[in-house]
Amino acid sequence: MGTWIFLAVLVGVVLYAISLYNTLVKNRQMAGEGWSGIDVQLKRRADLIPNLLEAVKGYMSHEKELLEEVTRLRSQAVAGSSGTPAQRSGIEAALSGALGRLMAVAESYPDLKASENFKEFQQALEETENEISMSRRYYNGAVRNLNVSVETFPSMLIARQFGFVKAEYFEIEDEADRAVPKVKF
Repeated sequence: MGTWIFLAVLVGVVLYAISLYNTLVKNRQMAGEGWSGIDVQLKRRADLIPNLLEAVKGYMSHEKELLEEVTRLRSQAVAGSSGTPAQRSGIEAALSGALGRLMAVAESYPDLKASENFKEFQQALEETENEISMSRRYYNGAVRNLNVSVETFPSMLIARQFGFVKAEYFEIEDEADRAVPKVKF
């Protein structure tokens, strides 16, 4: 009788370990899927930028430094596309800031704001920024789940045994981007 109880407990432990392993694999895959979503949206944004710059060049010829900065940062973002989330978040934050400045400067050009091409690119860029934000939230949620699984007992025992490691969040580096805007009436 004691042998059967021992075997039942052993089978239960093995099944629980398999369940923990499968949860770790699922969480790792979800984090990978989330990162892929961010990567797609960042590529889409990088592909939109040359067309946007082409649309504004004729109107903003004396804003040459800003246009060159956006071009330089886009090149860095494309070149750094294989970097870690921490490396990419710094580059992408700088690019987002430059694009924000470009849009703010564009407000000073009524002819540019009235241009259909500019409106289309501005709308596409806004949609892409929203998609990046949603993808970042999904990815960071998946990373949180993976990291909790890797760090909590007893799944940490399985994680260590099979080489599961914590993943990096894709975070906003610029504190100004985190600040809540002030609304004054």
